[in-house]
Parts: sequence; C-alpha cells; structure tokens
Amino acid sequence: MKVIVAIDSLKGSLTSMEAGTAVKEGVLAAHPEAKVLVKPLADGGEGTTDALIEGMNGQRVDMTATGPVGAPVSCYYGVLPQQRMAVMEMASTAGITLLPGRKGDPLHATTRGVGEMILDAIGRGCRSFIVGIGGSATNDGGIGMLEALGFRFLDADGNEVGEGAQALGKVASIDMSQAEPLLGECTFRVACDVTNELCGTNGATYVYGPQKGVTEELREPLDQAMASYGRAVAAAVGRDFSKEPGAGAAGGLGFAFQSFLHAQLVPGVDLILDAVGLAEELSGADVVVTGEGQLDFQTAMGKAPIGVAKLGKAYGAKVIAFAGGVTKEAGACNAAGIDAFFPIVRGITTLDEAMKPEVAAANMRAAVEQVFRLL
Repeated sequence: MKVIVAIDSLKGSLTSMEAGTAVKEGVLAAHPEAKVLVKPLADGGEGTTDALIEGMNGQRVDMTATGPVGAPVSCYYGVLPQQRMAVMEMASTAGITLLPGRKGDPLHATTRGVGEMILDAIGRGCRSFIVGIGGSATNDGGIGMLEALGFRFLDADGNEVGEGAQALGKVASIDMSQAEPLLGECTFRVACDVTNELCGTNGATYVYGPQKGVTEELREPLDQAMASYGRAVAAAVGRDFSKEPGAGAAGGLGFAFQSFLHAQLVPGVDLILDAVGLAEELSGADVVVTGEGQLDFQTAMGKAPIGVAKLGKAYGAKVIAFAGGVTKEAGACNAAGIDAFFPIVRGITTLDEAMKPEVAAANMRAAVEQVFRLL
C-alpha cells in the first residue's frame, strides 16, 4: 500500500509535518509494510514559511526589517539551499497584526520591509522566491518594497515622494537605474487567492482599505491616487498591469510584483503543491490523506485539503481527510473530492485539552490507525 500524506496544520496545535508524522505512525500501526510519504501543506498564507522550512529541510533566517509603521520589527523567512529558493510572507514585516493596537494608518503604512527581506535573500544566493501576500496592513501599491529594492519614485519636481499611500498621487516618474541588478536573475511566484484589480470599486482601496483604516472620506481620493500611480508605472514599464487579476492584492503589492518583478500570481494552494512536488509522488498511490484543524463549508470552497483531493483524484487515489473537528456543512467536502472524512477527537473534552500537541498527535494516530485497519 502506497500512502501520500499532505495535511495542513492544526493551528495552535500541530504543524503540518507534525500532523503528517502522526498520520504516518497511524498508517504503519495498521499496515507496517505500507510505503508512507509525508509532504508539507499550506495555502500560501500564515504558516506557509514554517511548513516549507520544516517539510523541505529549509533554513530559518531571522532578521530585523522595517515594520508597517516604520519602526523595526523582528521577522524571518526560509531558505531552501538546494533550490536557491527563499520562502517568505509579507505579513512578517507588513502584516496587519503588527500595527500598534491594531490601529491602521493607511496613509503611511509601508511594505519596505518586504523589499528588505528580498534583498537579504538575494545576498544569501537565492534566485527563486515564493512570497505569500495575505494579511497586509498596507495600501501603498508596493512603493515601499520597490524603494527598498532601489527603485526611485519622483514627483514633478524630481523629488522622492516618500512612502505609504500618501505618496501614490505624487508619482510623476520612476527612476529604475539604481534598482538591485541581481533582480534580473530572480523569479518570483506570489501566492495570491484574490482576483481584484488595482483600482475602482473592486480594487485594493475600496475592498480591503477599510480593514486597514481607510475611512469613507479617504476612500475615493486614495483610489484616485492609486489610479494615478498605476498610470505612472505603466508609462515607466511599458505595460499596464492595473487590470490584471490580483493587482489589487495586499494594497496593490500584487501590482508592484507584476509590474517590476515579472512575478506570477498563483492561487496559494496550487503554488505550494507545485513547490513540494506532490504530483510527482502520486503515481501509483493507493490513498491520499489530507485534512486541517476544522473541516467546514469553507474547506470545500477551495482550501488546501481540496487542492490535495483534486490532485489525488486525478491520479486515481482514494482521498481521506482527518480534522480536529467537522461541522454539519462539511459534507460539501465529499462533493469536492474527499471520499471520506473523520474527526479525531475521541471523547468529551475541552478545546484546550484537545488542542494540546501531545493529545492531538495521539488522537490523530489512533483515528488513522482504525481507518486504515478497515482499509
């Protein structure tokens, strides 16, 4: 029996690889002769860096970078030396959780720290990048990141415009002559699950601005400033990316990646499954095991376990999911490719007790063993 395991983290309890290891132990308890391979799983958001560091023998790089309001913050990213790849989350330096008191400052919040992480990784020899851009505190169109990388944004008098959304409407020209030259050797794949354009009622400012502190009075002026910035960028790079799906992601950071770094914006699950090489391992697999902390209707709408399920079904494997809990609506997961799913909690308990790592791992092993005894 060949079993491939790709299970998302049980947040607050088990990492992706810890959960996967517990699954493997359960399978082997029922079938000692089984061939079981565990792959890390994430969706491009929180936890992606940790999952790939742990699951792909990566190295964690800790550093200090500019935070969303300009103060230094401690952050980290992952390096996969064999692939010369860096894995990072923009939220590590520009995330909404880093705002003091969670109070947004859209006019000044900056993505500069993202550019500083990229520069650090380039200095360590990385030339391939996976970047998750969820959870941003910014609405700066990526100016901060780009300025850190050496691009200069100038007003009509030739002065630098500064950072944050307050700078967007001032951009009249862009000097690219001092940009980091090694960027030309780099490829960027950006985990992006939204399709918003840069501007308009479906754009960055209107849709995501309010959660970052954009008031109703600021919304239209900032959107107009973003549009003006978009036109200046299009003139500088020779192509207008403002209408591209995902340009409005992370306050326009998606637009910056597309326009200046030639990035591919890819759904997070697809990007991670490709990065870990799951498809290459599925040939001849009898069973694929996936899951997450809780299976519900949102899972069925395309979260990481469904990405695994679709790939597993394409290779003719049975797909089984395990979760800390399941809701009444989780039945939708069956229609989305999961043949059967099972909660792992074994009796009446408190949430705190169930989420203890040693308890969750033991419950996972036991539930998996019983299912695979039946198989």
